[in-house]
Amino acid sequence: MTSTQQKRFEEPVIHHLRSDFGLLRQDWTVQETLDHLRTLEVGEQIIYFYVVGENDRLVGVVPTRKLLMSAADQKLVDIMIRRVVALPKTATVFDACEFFVMHKFFALPVVDEARRVLGVVDISLVTEEVLEGSGPPEAEDVFEVLGFHLAEGRNAGPLKALRFRFPWLMATIASGMACALISGWFEETLSELLILSFFLPLVFGLGESVSMQSMTLAIQSLRVNQPTFRWYFAALRREAATATLLGLACGSVVMVLIWGWRGELGAAAAIGGSVLLSFETACLLGLSIPSLLHACKLDPKIAAGPVTLALADVATLLFYFGVAAIFLR
Repeated sequence: MTSTQQKRFEEPVIHHLRSDFGLLRQDWTVQETLDHLRTLEVGEQIIYFYVVGENDRLVGVVPTRKLLMSAADQKLVDIMIRRVVALPKTATVFDACEFFVMHKFFALPVVDEARRVLGVVDISLVTEEVLEGSGPPEAEDVFEVLGFHLAEGRNAGPLKALRFRFPWLMATIASGMACALISGWFEETLSELLILSFFLPLVFGLGESVSMQSMTLAIQSLRVNQPTFRWYFAALRREAATATLLGLACGSVVMVLIWGWRGELGAAAAIGGSVLLSFETACLLGLSIPSLLHACKLDPKIAAGPVTLALADVATLLFYFGVAAIFLR
C-alpha cells in the first residue's frame, strides 16, 4: 500500500458523507412516509431509509423494497429492522471499508455519540478508495490489511482451507495438553475425591457454553460498535453482572442435584462454586478474545471460537480442581 493510499484510509469518514438521504419517524405509516419522500430530493442510489425516534436517535432501518411492498397503513415501527449497523463519527475511511467488507451492505449511516444520524456513506467509497484508486494488484493488498484474503472467498480448495483454519485449531490441541498437565498436577486430589470425575464433563460443558454465548454477543456487538476502552469496560461490566447471575443460578442447581444424588454437601458446594468462578472467566474470555482479534485486524468469526474455548477449558479445569483441593482435602 502506498503512502498516498495510507493517507486516504486514515481520513475521517465524515469527510465523505452523503446528505441526500431522508430520515423517517418511527410512528409514521408507509403512506405518510411515501408522501414525505416525494417532497425530498433524495439520491438515486438510496437503498435504505433510516428511522429515528425520540431526540432523533437512530432506532431502525427500512430497505426500499420492504417499504414499497408493505401495506399503506402499516407503521414503520412494525416493519423496520431494529438492529442497525452504524459507523461512529470517529471512524476512518479504513474502518468504513472494513465494515462494508464484513457486512456486505450497500450503505451505512454515520452517527454521533447520541446515535443521531450525521450522514450516509455508500459502497462507492470502497470502489473509489480501494478498487479504482489502487488497481487489481494493490487491491488485494488492501483487503489483506482488512483481514480478508480475496482468494479465501473464491471456493478455496482443501489445502487452502487447511492453511487458513488449522493454525487456530492448534489452540484446541494446546489446551488439551494443558488440561492433561493440570489433571496430572491434581492426580492425588482426583484419586481421593472420585466424585470430581463424575461431574467434570458437566462443568466443562457449562463453561464452554457460557464462553460461546459471550463470544457470539461480542462479535455481534463489534459489528455495530467501534471498539474503545470505554466500550470494552462498559461491556465487561454488563457481562460480569450477567455471569454472576448465571453462575449463581447454574451453580445452585448443580449443587442441589449433586447433594440430592450423592449426599455430599461439601463436594456439591465446591463444584457449584467452581461453576460460578468458571462462568466469570468464560464471560471475560468470550468478550476479550474477539475484541483483541478485531483490534489486530483478524477475523474473529474464524479465530475466536477455538481460542476462546481453549482458554475457557484451561481456566475451568484450574478452578474445578483448585477449589476441590483447597476445600475438600
